[in-house]
Amino acid sequence: MTGTLYGVGLGPGDPDLITLKAARLIAAAKVVAYPALPGTDSLARAIAAGLIPEGVAELVIEVPMTQARAPAQAAYDTGAARIAEALDAGHDVVMLCEGDPLFYGSFMYIHARLSPRYDVEVIPGVTSISAASARAGLPLAARNEVTAVIPAPLDDATLRKRMEAADSFTILKLGRHIGRVRALLDDLGLADRARYVERATLAAERILPLAEAPDPAPYFSLILVTKGADPWL
Repeated sequence: MTGTLYGVGLGPGDPDLITLKAARLIAAAKVVAYPALPGTDSLARAIAAGLIPEGVAELVIEVPMTQARAPAQAAYDTGAARIAEALDAGHDVVMLCEGDPLFYGSFMYIHARLSPRYDVEVIPGVTSISAASARAGLPLAARNEVTAVIPAPLDDATLRKRMEAADSFTILKLGRHIGRVRALLDDLGLADRARYVERATLAAERILPLAEAPDPAPYFSLILVTKGADPWL
């Protein structure tokens, strides 16, 4: 009998936002896996640290943060192979993932490699968008409004098209692109409707007007934009 792989969403950072099901699986785990940048501590492990049992086997999947896809894909190949060894030995594996496993989550790459051969269960988690919206007190959509999620690395023409089409939107993966994003929002007259949120729910959280956002922005940051005036009232 092979083991089951559990992809466990941990939420945006506050351990209190881990779901009961996720907490139960982590606390009972014999093998846990999690991603980390090479040579650094894993944020996923840090979020779940209070739940991980003593003596558990830990599989660290070191994933480089590069624009080239090949190094990361090779890291996921290696990580999937190590997880498969544990599953073949009959052990369940709990893989920790910040946010939600299948919403821009690293787990989706492991899922693609192993779900054709093993039983896999995904436990959803609170997304950074939900957390940022809650922390900023900013509703994102009501009634028949359309909300969008837009990656900042898209080209300017595509970014503008996506911004214009939605009633509200969230811009992720800001980094060195925040200057371009800010210029586009200024040009569209939406800068005053934007809120910058950094490290939502963590001790270092910051919620700022867009004009005060840092450039470049850290990886765990996003911009929330709503159009119009209080459509939920």
